[in-house]
Order: sequence, then structure tokens, then C-alpha cells
Amino acid sequence: MKIGFFDSGLGGLTILKAVTKKLPQYDYVFYGDTAHLPYGDREEEEIYELTKIGMRYLFEKGAVLSIIACNTASAQTARRLQQEFLPVEYPNRKILGIIVPTIEILKFDVLTNVVLIGTTRTVNSGKYQLELNHKGNGNTILTQIAIPELVPLIERNELADAATIAIQTIETKAGESTVVVLGCTHYTQIKHQLRAHFKEDKKIISQDEIIPNKLNEYLTRHQEISSQLIHRGERHIHLTKHRPDYDRIMVQLLGGAHTR
Repeated sequence: MKIGFFDSGLGGLTILKAVTKKLPQYDYVFYGDTAHLPYGDREEEEIYELTKIGMRYLFEKGAVLSIIACNTASAQTARRLQQEFLPVEYPNRKILGIIVPTIEILKFDVLTNVVLIGTTRTVNSGKYQLELNHKGNGNTILTQIAIPELVPLIERNELADAATIAIQTIETKAGESTVVVLGCTHYTQIKHQLRAHFKEDKKIISQDEIIPNKLNEYLTRHQEISSQLIHRGERHIHLTKHRPDYDRIMVQLLGGAHTR
């Protein structure tokens, strides 16, 4: 059995790259719904149906555990898929999101102002605040800012423009925040530019640095899952719409993983 990853575009590949570096022994399958990106401006029911199609693909390709490496889809569909979809169609499989692991790494022992930047759907869902209310103790003040133009820019590899817009937005709207959470896996592509600009003034939290350790911890706790995983180190990538520049990105991110 394999570990599956789902994303609306290519941002999830940065998560997959980080995970395969930490856990290279397992087999992985990735589903990128590039035909329908970005998800950030779509309606909740459409996001649910599109994500469900991706989950079916991953499970039919042998994934025993699938990770929604998309904040918009995690915010809009993860709980519903776990409660409605899995028990009916794949009762012996698991689906995990990336919002809860991200909230868990925040420090709750001191008063902290945190800003989250993400897609419109992620911000409007309020899921980060809900999980913070559940996990936190009131010491973390969360400000959420939607920057919908970032994903299209990053998909076009216009990283300098994306970083400039992100920096300007944070400087204008983030107030006294000392922590910035990159609440979209696409934004991992501009984390270095943000850190170079803000230096020690703001801590930048990027999900490609969170998920590998969290997944390793999960597999350690759940031997019934990890015992089923194949150890061949294979990676298979499926994109619902291919572009020539994606081949370059595959080589850049994954060293030329098999694409189909």
C-alpha cells in the first residue's frame, strides 16, 4: 500500500518533496487537480466533489492513507470526507488534512499575534480559528488575510511578483504579528523571500517543514497503517491537466518522478 497526496495544483508537490526526503522508503502517489485550479474561489460543494474524485483515484491506486495537501480542500472537505465518504466507500482507509498539524506547532505558552495568509476559501471557512479555539488556550491572537492572486502567480513561476505582493500585504495588514503562517502549500515556494525580507521581525511557518515530522509521528502511533506500506521508494504523479512547464517543475521538485 502507498501514501497518497492530493492538491489542487502543484503546491502539494513541495510537501511531497519534503516528505520523501524525511521518509524515502515508502511508495507515494500524487493527484494534482491542475485542470480546476485554483480552488480558492470555488464553491464549497464543488470543492468537495473535486476532492472526492481525487481521493477515489488515490485509493484505487493503492493508497491506504491520503493527505489533503491543500489548505482550501482541507478547510472545506476534510471533516466531511472523513465522516461521510470514507465509511461508505473506503472504511479501511484514512484521510488527513494539514490544518490541525499546522495549528499544533504554534506555541501557546506566551501571548502571540499570528497572521495567516491563504486563499479566500481557506480564510472564509474559519477552520484555522476553530482549530485554534480547540487546541489553544487563548494566548494566540489570529488574524487571517486572503491573498487570492498568489496561487496563479506561483503556478506561473512568477515568484518575485508573488513574494512582493505577500510582503506588501503582510506589512500593510498584519499589524504587530510576530508569526506568519503560510496557509497555502503553494506559498512554500516564496518562504525564503519572506524570511530574507522580515529577518528576525517575523517567524515564517511553512507547511513543508511541518508535515514530514507530523506524518512520521502519525505512522509511529498507527502501526496498523505503517505495517501495510510498501518500501520501494517509488513516486507516481498524476495531473488532471498537463502543461509543458510542469515537466521542468517535476525535475526541480522531485528529480523527475514518473508522471502519468
